[in-house]
Amino acid sequence: MGSVLITGCSTGFGRETARHFLDNGWSVVATMRNPQASTLPASERLRVLALDVTDPASIDAAVEEAGAIDVLVNNAGIGWLNAIEGTPMQTVRDIFETNLFGAVAMMQAVLPGMRERRSGVIVNVSSSSTLKPLPLLSVYRASKAAMNALTECAALELAEFNIRAKVILPGMAPTTDFADNARKRIEEDGWFPAPYEAFGGQTMAGMETAMSGDLTTAQDVAEAVFRAATDPDCPMTLPAGADAVAWAKAAD
Repeated sequence: MGSVLITGCSTGFGRETARHFLDNGWSVVATMRNPQASTLPASERLRVLALDVTDPASIDAAVEEAGAIDVLVNNAGIGWLNAIEGTPMQTVRDIFETNLFGAVAMMQAVLPGMRERRSGVIVNVSSSSTLKPLPLLSVYRASKAAMNALTECAALELAEFNIRAKVILPGMAPTTDFADNARKRIEEDGWFPAPYEAFGGQTMAGMETAMSGDLTTAQDVAEAVFRAATDPDCPMTLPAGADAVAWAKAAD
């Protein structure tokens, strides 16, 4: 089996993806800002390393300690939901730094080794919100749409080196901490601007209603990431979760 480095493994998709690779016999480098917060099961094939994808020195240290890897999973990300007017520019920058620029930096850090070995896979975790426009998700969706475009173009550049690049589109996953963390950030930044309060409330209520249907689990995402990493015939873009699959079919 190979070795995989996964970003954002403290909770949610990243943690479940790390577990899935471990269960399938892989050597896993699980990264997170605070390794002491790890709840992953102990394993001789698991290393938990500190990594902040917005910090170049942290990236260099983690990649050097990880050594040669076969697969990079760019999973680290932050959520956001608000109107354009309710989104401070610093928040815009923070979202793109983590969701997009951090992924680019990680790719730049591992690709030289993959290119020299003429082997490797990049799996970027995006969002099913890129499949159709949704209110109050403009900045978040923009960061993930850019991730899709990045991956599609990178796949063309890297093919001659036998390196694959794939993108995963998870649906809504209320059982993870992602939505709760996004809500906390919105509250800290003052919630919705007054002119958008009614619309924001209606949108949030609609999202709550949508969460009563078939949704996405962390296991759905872990299985999709594993397929992208191990199946050469996997599609470039792979929805993960019942709702994401339904949205993808509707978009075709």
